[in-house]
Amino acid sequence: MKRIIILALLCVTAGACGQNVKKENKNMSEKTPVTEGLELATFGSGCFWCTEAIFLNVKGVERVESGYTGGRVKNPTYKEVCSGLTGHAEVIQLSYNPKVISYEELLEIFWKTHDPTTLNRQGADVGTQYRSAVFYHNEEQKRLAEYYKKKLGDEKIWDAPIVTEITPATVFYKAEDYHQNYYNLNSEQTYCSFVITPKLEKFKKVFASKLKK
Repeated sequence: MKRIIILALLCVTAGACGQNVKKENKNMSEKTPVTEGLELATFGSGCFWCTEAIFLNVKGVERVESGYTGGRVKNPTYKEVCSGLTGHAEVIQLSYNPKVISYEELLEIFWKTHDPTTLNRQGADVGTQYRSAVFYHNEEQKRLAEYYKKKLGDEKIWDAPIVTEITPATVFYKAEDYHQNYYNLNSEQTYCSFVITPKLEKFKKVFASKLKK
């Protein structure tokens, strides 16, 4: 009981993304089936509500799921992840068609839609679960992620060094059902209106050519 109370308090204070916590469930899948001809990509760039809202609009992206990866605990709940005690990052795992959009293009969207220089933080969302991370699924994804991280760093796109973690993809736990497609189902919610909507509008202007019709 004491552990549950501590986790709940930590989750409420960790960041704006986690203010509306609902009943948890543990019926999360560990493996994402991949349709033939599609490939997987997994990114962490702060609150997964924001990242999901962006990549759902990208042509060539067939499916986006919010979830947790990179941690030490099996079947983590949202409360446990946002306590920072499990080591997991909030991520989105997407299935995409490489004939329509390349992994390089996905990386470009990833890096240009969050701040990769703030360690364990995106805006008001603070904690290791909000870290910037690329979880690669093969050696080519690793090579491309490391190449572009170095390239962007050398070009000094940002004033501070890039702290994005590049690490092998491990077990992905799909988040609770109410986290899926969160923005589209809750666009009037305060966090969505003040944080996600402006970010999404900016993204659509910058990446107009990559949007689904």
